[in-house]
Parts: sequence; structure tokens; C-alpha cells
Amino acid sequence: MFFTWDWYTFVLVILALIAISLVILGIMTAYFGSGKSRIVGIILLVVGVVVGLLTFAMTRLYMEPSGGLWQGVIEPTIFYVVATGIGVAIGLLIFLGAIMKT
Repeated sequence: MFFTWDWYTFVLVILALIAISLVILGIMTAYFGSGKSRIVGIILLVVGVVVGLLTFAMTRLYMEPSGGLWQGVIEPTIFYVVATGIGVAIGLLIFLGAIMKT
């Protein structure tokens, strides 16, 4: 069954995307950075994990009608990320096409 859209799911998807982004960027910054950059990367990683745990706790505390963590958060997150990627790619191609024609 496909997910249903509501504000609660929207907020949880935003939190899940923030958590994923912060964890990935934190790992990269901590690994490739040096000095203060490495410290910032570790802080980003920790904040990402905390936001991820908060998202998980919110899905456990307030069971939404869509069926829990997978159907309520992860499935819409994947859907929105794919849709965002397609939209950005199309917009970028239109932009590049317009720039190359001028």
C-alpha cells in the first residue's frame, strides 16, 4: 500500500533527510578535514545521529495511521529524494540547454 501525505509525515521526512545529510556530510568532513574542520565534522555526525534517533522516537511514540517507521517515514523519504533528484536533473538540463543556446 502506498503512503498517504499529511503534515506529520512531511515533518518526519524532513527530519529523516536532515539526519541522513548530516551523517553523510559529517563523516566526509571528519575524514577529509583537518583541525577545526574535523571537529565540525564530528559535531555534524553526532547531531545527525541525534536527529535520526529523534525521528525514530517520534514514529514510535506517535504511531501514525500509515503504519510505522518504514511506511510512514522511510518509504516517503525515498520517494521524495527520487522525485527531488529527477526535478533537479530536469531543471539543470533545462538551465544548461538555455545557457548553451546563448
